[in-house]
Formats: sequence, structure tokens, C-alpha cells
Amino acid sequence: MVSTIGIKTGDRSEMIDITSKVEEELQRSGLKDGVCFLYVPHTTAGITINESADPSVVVDIQTTLDKMVPWEAAYRHREGNSAAHIKSSLVGNSAMVLAESGHLKLGTWQGIFFCEFDGPRSRKLYMKFQ
Repeated sequence: MVSTIGIKTGDRSEMIDITSKVEEELQRSGLKDGVCFLYVPHTTAGITINESADPSVVVDIQTTLDKMVPWEAAYRHREGNSAAHIKSSLVGNSAMVLAESGHLKLGTWQGIFFCEFDGPRSRKLYMKFQ
């Protein structure tokens, strides 16, 4: 079975810590030990696992992505959101986390982040627990 959660974003670019939402879905699934597959079905959004203890890490990631892939450049895509597509490709649209004893097996400082690159929007995250 695939679980879906909705995510509302408020800015053009943001990283939203969704660790607790994924943990809640894991609890609902009843899975004790296995794997949690996470998939973002959008071409201008992504998902990553990184430090969640210090919010400046998220700021540094966003700042660096903005420098690497500026919003305004000589892009050919007529929709005007090429930077968002490129950032999504760089970050990726899937992640995998182990589950043990009914909890996500993340490192001490790790969190799961939904990455918005073309917001604000209403988004989805698909999860499969095995």
C-alpha cells in the first residue's frame, strides 16, 4: 500500500522538515522493521535527508543552490521555472530510510526535508513501507 501526505508550501524556495509526518505514517502502517521509500512526484520539488538540529544548515543549502542555479539566467524553458527543474534534479526526488522497532532509523542530527523550488504550491509525498 502507498501512503500519501499533502504538503502546502508558502515560498518559492523552502525546505520543510517532514520527519514527524513520515514517522506518523510509519506508525499508522504498523511496520516494525523494514524500509520506508519516499517519492516526490513533482519535477520542481525534491526530498533530502540532512541535519535538522541547526536551521542554519537549511539556509546554507538553499543559499548555495541559489548561487549554483540562479532563478534568472539564459534558460530556454518558456515556463520560466528552469531553475526549479534543475534544483530538483540535483537534489533528487526519492529517499529511503530504514525502520526499526516501528521508528525511522535516522542519525542523531538527521531529518527528512521536502524541498520546494517553485512555490508556493500544494504538493504530495508518496510513501511505501515494506
